[in-house]
Formats: sequence, structure tokens, C-alpha cells
Amino acid sequence: MLVFPNAKINLGLSITEKRPDGYHNLETVFYPIDGLTDALEVVDATSANNDDIRLHPYGMEVAGLPEENLVVKAYRLLSKEHRLPPVDIHLYKHIPSGAGLGGGSADAAFMLRLLNEQYALGLSAETLEAHAAKLGADCAFFVRNVPVYAEGIGNLFSPIPLSLKDYGVIVVKPNVFVSTKEAFAHIRPHRPEQSVKEVTARPVEEWEGLLVNDFEESVFPQHVQIREIKEELYRQGAVYASMTGSGSSVFGLFTPGTTVPDIHWEADTFCYAGKLLR
Repeated sequence: MLVFPNAKINLGLSITEKRPDGYHNLETVFYPIDGLTDALEVVDATSANNDDIRLHPYGMEVAGLPEENLVVKAYRLLSKEHRLPPVDIHLYKHIPSGAGLGGGSADAAFMLRLLNEQYALGLSAETLEAHAAKLGADCAFFVRNVPVYAEGIGNLFSPIPLSLKDYGVIVVKPNVFVSTKEAFAHIRPHRPEQSVKEVTARPVEEWEGLLVNDFEESVFPQHVQIREIKEELYRQGAVYASMTGSGSSVFGLFTPGTTVPDIHWEADTFCYAGKLLR
């Protein structure tokens, strides 16, 4: 069985307070992207050995040991409660890692969904979400894969009546790594005058200046090229542009009916142009 885990973007991202456990509460909107996907296939193992699972990575380099990959962890998680056969997992990576696009989380959630369907486990969406939450704060978002308002550490979701399906989108990721420590370096937790939910209820043409990603304040001074990408997207006609997550990707939204420009950056910069999913 073959599935295509898709990326997401963050519409706004406010760090509202630091928690006693050292984490931070936030508010944001997760929105799925159509077409920017990995490819994930699971087949029954073809060779007899002592392993119950083998990961075969392709495409972009997958960092870490196979046992640390979230698709492997997803299989292990379900195998504790359900009898699963030995499998070969083929994972083609196209979504950049460390980009704020949720590629690893999408892979994990789609792996749970795939195993549930392929082996007729009969798990509800609610059960799959509970399992996904054990793998990462935003993993559960990709179970239903619809726009949501996220709170807590990015793990508490509520539906929102937002559709951008006719908007064009450009996603650009320079060859830059932004560490979590670096992204939080100058963050000052606060509650904005208008919440992310309130701003995203307004027309997209009103978002600029109101819908803010707090991480830009830390990241832009350290990585000027990320700020320059955002500025260039506006110059090229984006109605709204922002960094997603803690970086380093930047996206631009283009009004329905307008032509998404053919934008090129340096050879080592990842670019995607397409549509939003919903």
C-alpha cells in the first residue's frame, strides 16, 4: 500500500507563556499543503530474517538510525497492541527536514493510518490521534489532515472554518539549519492583542502585520537570507508571507486566479509551488 504524507504550514505562531515543565504554550493554525509530499509504502517482508521491520530510505537524506525514525516508532507502537507481520518500509523523502513543514510528523501519522487500513485493525480516528500524540506534539494533526487551531505545546486542536484551497502557495527553504535553542533565544512569551484564531477569521488581505510568527524576531537577525526570502515573496505579489514553524522555510500565499510566479533562488535552495489542500 502506497500513501503520500503531505507537509503543513503554520499560519501565525504566538508563544504565549513558559510552562513549569520548561516547554512553552503557543497558538497557531496548522494548514495542510497539497502536492508537497513524501511517499510511504509498506509491504510484507520478502526475506526471512530475525527482523520484524526494515526501513529503506530514498530521496533526501534521512538523519539518524532507522530505529529513531518516526515511521519505525509508529510500527513499534501499534505492534505492542496488534499482531503485525514483518514488513519492509519504503520511505521516499521529498519534504525537507528541519524546515517547519512537519514532514517527519506527517510520515508518522500516515504510517499509523496505513497500518490501520492495510491490516484491518479497525482503529478509530480518535484512537489513531491518541497514538500519534505519543510520537510528537503535532503528529495527531495529520490523522484528520484538516486545518486546525492548535494550542498547548501544539497538541490541542480545535476545528476552524478556514479554507484557502484556491490560493496558490510557494514554499522556499534555504540551505540553513535553525536549532530550537536558536529559535527560542529572544522569544518573550506574550499574548497578542488579537489571537491567531481571530486574525485568521479575517480576509487574507488583512493578515500582513497582524498574523505574526514570533520566531521571526529571533531567526531573521541571525539568518538574513530567510528574511530576504519573505521580502522577495511580497515583491513577487504574495498577499501574505511568513516563516513557518521555527524555520527555516518561508511560504507565500497568492490570491486565487493570479499566476504564481516562477521564482528561483540559489541551487541549494528548496522551492515548491502549488496549492493548499483544503
